[in-house]
Amino acid sequence: MARAGLTPDRLTEAAADLADEVGFENVTLSALARHFGVKDASLYSHVKNLQDLRTRVAFLAGGEMIDRIAVAVAGRAGKDALAAFAGAYRAYALERPGRYAATQMRIDQSLVADAPALRRTAEITYGMLRAYGLEEPDLTDAVRLLRATFHGYCALESAGGFGAPRDVQKSWDRAVDALHVALENWPHDTP
Repeated sequence: MARAGLTPDRLTEAAADLADEVGFENVTLSALARHFGVKDASLYSHVKNLQDLRTRVAFLAGGEMIDRIAVAVAGRAGKDALAAFAGAYRAYALERPGRYAATQMRIDQSLVADAPALRRTAEITYGMLRAYGLEEPDLTDAVRLLRATFHGYCALESAGGFGAPRDVQKSWDRAVDALHVALENWPHDTP
């Protein structure tokens, strides 16, 4: 254990790097142990199990991603903020595919309250959307629309799913334009 210099943070970072190389679904404790040249059992004094490790990677990746988004949207509002948010989201998803996949996993709700990255993500996302005059329950619905659109686009793009000759960036820009129009004209929920 000491000779490998294992810590929970070091294991999490290595697992995140491994996820980017081989895919998040292929990260295992055995693969991580091989990376450090130790036996699988050596990892259990630092992480509880594979689910714990994956959750740690999800929190790490979520923090990295929202940090990028926060820098991109700083000082912006409306369409400019939306385009910056979307661009930072897409860049992270394409540059860090394994880490990005980790951000999509379902996390035990008992852990969510203690996750600063998840709170920060909600604050920045909801703050951007409030500039469109949205309040609950419309905020939640708008967040789901953005997440589904961004994730779907990134998943298709990374899989080579856009075969038409139209430039993928131009289509992305048009999708963001359409989301802006939808957010400006949001059909508010009436009781």
